[in-house]
Amino acid sequence: MIYDFRLGISKEFPCNYLPGNQERLLIVVDELNEQAKQYDYLMHQGFRRSGEQVYRPHCKTCQACQSVKVMVQAFTPSKSQKRLLKKNQHLTLVKSRQPKDAYYPLFERYINELHSDGAMYPASFEQYQSFLFTHICEQYFIELYDGDKLISVAVTDELPSALSAVYTFYDPDYRKNGLGIYSILQQIQVAQSLGKEFLYLGYQIDDCQKMNYKNKFFPYQRLYGNQWHIIPGQSK
Repeated sequence: MIYDFRLGISKEFPCNYLPGNQERLLIVVDELNEQAKQYDYLMHQGFRRSGEQVYRPHCKTCQACQSVKVMVQAFTPSKSQKRLLKKNQHLTLVKSRQPKDAYYPLFERYINELHSDGAMYPASFEQYQSFLFTHICEQYFIELYDGDKLISVAVTDELPSALSAVYTFYDPDYRKNGLGIYSILQQIQVAQSLGKEFLYLGYQIDDCQKMNYKNKFFPYQRLYGNQWHIIPGQSK
């Protein structure tokens, strides 16, 4: 099914990922009345959400942001990903439909200790709420526990055909556990168990070191030239 939406274009503002560049967004103006179905369609067109706002990069001279989605039913972990799975096999995964009060202190520590140079620093509860949560679709909160201790939360949107990885935050003391990559591997497994076709990872930006990690989950599809291209290769 094809939907029609009214779209607006933002003003230019400094890019958060490529210093010296200017960023501009294409923003969906209409409310998503059919919500998850409409959002699923928009995700396939390269859109993404921040809170309730659905947008897509629309920069004048740059096309560095390219949407990526893992083909989860065909996914095979690489050797390094298998090692990471084994390293963290003592952790317990819990899928929750409702956020918990314990999330925000973990989010605050993650932002303030690991991303003090980022756009979300310093963390605030208002920012946490407006950024992560939505009425557009159902959500999973994929929690990781070390014993009874909550150490990571992967906020994940559920769409008819896919899951979408919104944001993962974790205890900075567990940085060496590779919980960012590990949480993606767990989201892939959850998507497989739910019979989903894809896991959306957001925008891959090759020239931004912090964002250059989403192209290591094969096979995946990458959107450029308004077409999805299958990337079948395997990483080490």
